[in-house]
Amino acid sequence: MTLPQTVDLNCDLGESYGAYRMGNDEAILPYVTSANIACGFHAGDPSVMKKTVRNALELQVAIGAHPGLPDLVGFGRREMAVSPEEAYDMTVYQIGALGAFVTAEGGRLHHVKPHGALYNMAAVNPALAESLAEAVYKVNPSLVLYGLAGSELIKAGEKLGLQTAQEVFADRTYQQDGTLTSRRQSDALISDPELALQQVVRMVREGKVLSLQGMEVPIKADTICLHGDGPHALSFARQIREAFQAEGISVQAVPAL
Repeated sequence: MTLPQTVDLNCDLGESYGAYRMGNDEAILPYVTSANIACGFHAGDPSVMKKTVRNALELQVAIGAHPGLPDLVGFGRREMAVSPEEAYDMTVYQIGALGAFVTAEGGRLHHVKPHGALYNMAAVNPALAESLAEAVYKVNPSLVLYGLAGSELIKAGEKLGLQTAQEVFADRTYQQDGTLTSRRQSDALISDPELALQQVVRMVREGKVLSLQGMEVPIKADTICLHGDGPHALSFARQIREAFQAEGISVQAVPAL
């Protein structure tokens, strides 16, 4: 069954820090419809946050907070034994920090998408998912909560009445339970751009993805993550927009409440 659809293209941005530069933010921004901006815990700093917010607003790209675990060295990709209460506190803190820059620049915060290990932990841990969803709701119930398609985080957001965006990944492989393959495994990433394009178009048009175990997994694609820090990120962003145009798939940010 073909599903004609409008989807959001999001990208994790603002991940430079001090003298360290990550990604190619300014080049990739014109190709996406929403930006998840690091809030200083796993990446980013105040100056980078301000600059990234300004650039996104100039291009009318929807802005989201991208809260992560307090792990600059590990880029927020290492799991930490945080309690639901601690996760709530650090999420509120980071949304507030990014939101202040958005307000100062005359914009409006659109969404929240957890980063890295925090994102993956909340995808399978109901208590942690509920704490993150509550943090978003308490800060602003009109914010959209981005989470892994079919995950505990999406369920927690829907339970609270938040607008949710079910996220899929063009360049990541999937397990048969719908979770992402761990980055610790060699087959976690899809390095062939053509295969990544085929996967993401199928997820949008047919609502299915082929797991590494060879099973068809049903999946809902409201928003697609493009990684902006890879060597071919810019060319892949162009290719995915071209592929969507050819398929008649339009792109726009997920509508907020």
